[in-house]
Amino acid sequence: MITIILFLTLFIYVIAIAGLIYGFTKITTFDTIDLEPKTKFTIIVPFRNEAENLAVLLDSFSKLNYPTDLFEVILVDDESETKFKVQSLKFKVSVLNNIRVSNSPKKDAIVSAMNVVNTDWIITTDADCVVNANWLLTLDNYIQSHEVTMIAGAVSYDCSNSFLHQFQQLDLASLQGATIGSFGIEKGFICNGANLAYTKTIFQQLNGFNGNDKIASGDDVFLLQKAIAKFPEQVHYLKSKNNIVTTKPLNDWKSLFYQRVRWASKTTSYQSSFGKFLGVVVLMGNLCWILAVGFWIFGLIPIEFVIILSLLKFAVDAVLIFKTNTFLGQKSHHLILGSLLYPFFSVCVAFYSLFGKYEWKGRQFSK
Repeated sequence: MITIILFLTLFIYVIAIAGLIYGFTKITTFDTIDLEPKTKFTIIVPFRNEAENLAVLLDSFSKLNYPTDLFEVILVDDESETKFKVQSLKFKVSVLNNIRVSNSPKKDAIVSAMNVVNTDWIITTDADCVVNANWLLTLDNYIQSHEVTMIAGAVSYDCSNSFLHQFQQLDLASLQGATIGSFGIEKGFICNGANLAYTKTIFQQLNGFNGNDKIASGDDVFLLQKAIAKFPEQVHYLKSKNNIVTTKPLNDWKSLFYQRVRWASKTTSYQSSFGKFLGVVVLMGNLCWILAVGFWIFGLIPIEFVIILSLLKFAVDAVLIFKTNTFLGQKSHHLILGSLLYPFFSVCVAFYSLFGKYEWKGRQFSK
């Protein structure tokens, strides 16, 4: 009976991941950048104590292959200890103070900026990111070529070969693979606020973050799910190497754990039933493998069964990660060791996110 339950659980997991792999292949790559730029963008960057990172981000903006009169940047300061001073730049940059009205600093920062935005298209990114030179040009060309009001894009890490950094990249690759794959099967439910574009019009039509402003995280995911529920044909994923935003990995396991807890804490509040289903399937798939190892240690199941389960799970995981990392221009280092550790890490994150508190930018938040 134990072996049947474990096998059926893992079988559902394998089918779900295989579906994401299929969806990943269905999203076609878009690299058109030859149309004349027309779209005006406002880039919103919430930040807190990130002067060094902001300097790097603004430098990447200065290298954009896009007319400077067609974009501007709004930096929203969320109670930084030292005020950030903007150096002279060729494009417009303004700094606002965050107006806190909810339990979510980042959502409040975006709303604070939205009050002064003069363009219809808005892009959110993070202070510790670097953008591709053709980032805006690719977005503009996609907007000109499609009827769209919200566009999700890819995020990757600029990481070293250390196991901690590569483990984060493997984890992020699985999330990015799930993002692209879910859009490919028309079940999009997740995105990353470090690379998300949408119109001010749709933000207003969706009443912004109303309904989930008590949750500290989720400025990206909840808005996406609301948009897909109301305007499914207008929400797209832009699969382009020109549109990949690079961010920094964390440098210690505690920070990584809390960051993943913050991400996982949103799952139970998803509007997307598919997102909730996939979250449960992934949790059960990882828990299934851990239990199988435990049952083998106590002599309840044979080692051959554990090997079969391991091969099935790690094979389908490896395909999704490899395809995603290839698109992101990353190598899949430490794949075997990372795959052995990941089930334990993800299960701990999932259960802790249901009950525990987490730290974020020097503050403590609860579920």
